[in-house]
Amino acid sequence: MPVVLLIVVGAAAGFLATRLLRIEAGIIPTMAVGMGGALIGALVLRFLATVMGLMAGFVGAVLGAMVLAWVWKTYFNR
Repeated sequence: MPVVLLIVVGAAAGFLATRLLRIEAGIIPTMAVGMGGALIGALVLRFLATVMGLMAGFVGAVLGAMVLAWVWKTYFNR
């Protein structure tokens, strides 16, 4: 179940991050950015999940996906 949850949250976070950063990407890169961002967000913002609950995990996933999407846009998508 955690893998399925990672895919769903990652896809949603990647979609939101790419739209907020105005990046035109396909489905697979969007999901990859979202899942990578979800992992980064889970690691960096894990303490917020204990303080603020489950919504903080989603916020962390979106922030992580935005950082990863920015790095991808800046360095790899020329």
